[in-house]
Amino acid sequence: MMYIQYLLPLLLVAGILFSALRVLREYERGVVFFLGRFQAVKGPGLIIIIPMIQKMVRVDLRVITLDIPPQDVISKDNVTVHVSAVLYFRVVDAERAIIQVENYFEATGQLAQTTLRSVLGQHDLDEMLSQRDRLNADIQNILDEQTSSWGIKVTNVEIKHIDLDESMIRAIAKQAEAERERRAKVIHAMGELEASEKLLAAADVIAKNPQALQLRYLQTLSDISTENTTTIVFPLPLDMLKVFDKKMSGNQTDD
Repeated sequence: MMYIQYLLPLLLVAGILFSALRVLREYERGVVFFLGRFQAVKGPGLIIIIPMIQKMVRVDLRVITLDIPPQDVISKDNVTVHVSAVLYFRVVDAERAIIQVENYFEATGQLAQTTLRSVLGQHDLDEMLSQRDRLNADIQNILDEQTSSWGIKVTNVEIKHIDLDESMIRAIAKQAEAERERRAKVIHAMGELEASEKLLAAADVIAKNPQALQLRYLQTLSDISTENTTTIVFPLPLDMLKVFDKKMSGNQTDD
């Protein structure tokens, strides 16, 4: 009975000492409060907390990945899109992260949602699709500035998906098809213009050099003779053709 009387107080003291010990990992810090008032930030390693008098709140200093749920965003050109993103942040000041905001994880997530809608709403749909890197940087800078008072550092923001309605997808497809047709017509017109310029240049050369017309005439006869055709071609000298042309011209003048 005597041993039991001594054993119970020893067990009670051992239990109190055991509950006073805390082990913090390398990436953890403990914000210690003494009778409700901030005392210190401790860790990592072994620390002692006086039960009932001191209280410790653990804070993880590693980078936290937070998925921003899909948000309905109305672009500057009045197009409704569904945008989802991912946010990377970490705690750089454990004291402010616990004292300045009730729940820094939830607060950062809510702020990221409102900032995402606000920033994207200032841009057209084309800018959302083509300038995603710049939008990521703008959102990150705004979040980092607003969360700095909470002891939070926003390291990166990435827009994952920009989803459109089916009607908008069809409209964009029609627009892209019309753009392709316009470019094809422009290219065709440019080709016709270049061809006409080349033909005009060739006509000038032939007009200045009659021998070139004779060579072109012989080349045409050669091309016709090599084709599989039943047409019989009788070549005539160009001088004879010119005589016929002059006679025809003279007859039309007499008329």
